[in-house]
This record gives sequence, structure tokens and C-alpha cells, in this order.
Amino acid sequence: MIGGAPRVVWFIWPTDPQGISAKSVAQRLVQLNRPAHLVWNPVTGQIIQQLPPTRAACGLTGDLNRQGRVCVQIRVLGSVHEPFTDSKLDGLDEILAWLDSWEVPRRWPAGPPLPMPHSLVQDGNRRLWARGGHFGHSQVPGSAEGDPGAIDVARIIGDSAPHLEVPRPREELRLLESVV
Repeated sequence: MIGGAPRVVWFIWPTDPQGISAKSVAQRLVQLNRPAHLVWNPVTGQIIQQLPPTRAACGLTGDLNRQGRVCVQIRVLGSVHEPFTDSKLDGLDEILAWLDSWEVPRRWPAGPPLPMPHSLVQDGNRRLWARGGHFGHSQVPGSAEGDPGAIDVARIIGDSAPHLEVPRPREELRLLESVV
């Protein structure tokens, strides 16, 4: 690892967590040669660790996988359209305790991830990335992915999460400007 502030990136593995196990997804990630640090089913609470946090995972582009004292990557079974934070979140306390042991700060510097399709154009800010903490895949600098979608970050890190509004579509802004 290159060094710097520790961080975690939350990804979605698009599947029904009611019907697929974290173990099955972990096996598929190995077949694809793209292991994550953790694969988590928030409905059943099943957590599979694939890599130690001191080893780079393969979910990000370029050297981003290696940035930070740790750059933990968590694949969550779910959908970008149905936030996994609306489920039971079984196993989350264990994941957070593990992340705390690696000194990943309980903050979401970029604010909550945007919902789809807005998240596809969310620019990752390198300054915020350098602070460390929790990030959605869509918030990573250079990412063109839209996951994890509009998750409730306060359910993950607590009430210290900032609340940001989703930008209005341009058509809506034009209508507001014409009224004023």
C-alpha cells in the first residue's frame, strides 16, 4: 500500500441478497480475478473476507487500489435502485468494528452517494479522497460507475453524516428561473 489516510469503498454486486449467498459472489469474484476485501450480504449477515486489508484489491482503476494505509473494498449484495441500507444490515456492527481496528474514520467526506442515474456523473474529488473515510464507488476519483446508489450513510457511520440534496434536473432549474 502507498500510504495515506485509511479508507473504505462500498460497491454493489447486483444480485438479489435473498437468493444468493456472499460465498457464491466471493467465488465468482475469484473466477473473475477481482477479489474484494469483504463480500457482505446485508440481509443474511454473511460476510466473506477474501483479502487482508494490507493487500490491494482489484475494484478500482489505476493505483487507487493501493492508496491509503488501507483501501478496503466491500462488495455488498443488492441493487443500486434499492438501497441496501433499507435492509436489516445484519453483520454491519462486525464490519464497522473491523474497519475501526484499521483506523478507517467514520466519516463520509464526499457526502452521501447520489441515486442512479445521477451517480454516474458524480465526480470523485481527489482532495476529499485524500482525507480518507467512507466512499461509494461512484465517489472515487476517475470512477465511471454508479454504485452503490442512494444509500443512507447515517445508517452506516451514524448521525455525523452530512445531508446533501440531489441536484435538480436542468429542465426544473430553467422553469424556476423563468418564474423568478
